[in-house]
Amino acid sequence: MKPEEIFGVNAGKVWHVLNNQPPLTVQEIMKLGKLTRDDVMSGLGWLGREGKIEIVEKEGKLAYKLV
Repeated sequence: MKPEEIFGVNAGKVWHVLNNQPPLTVQEIMKLGKLTRDDVMSGLGWLGREGKIEIVEKEGKLAYKLV
């Protein structure tokens, strides 16, 4: 698979975890989606580039939600 295909697939997985959820940390996304840290980070990067996520603070940590 090409890198952009991998990142796109990971973005879809992360999007499904974040859909209809309050802001989630990377660790929470990993747990709920049964994803690796690399999968989550590449998916968040893709979604961020597309302007589909917002980054907020949650209990002193970065958290992510769909916009």
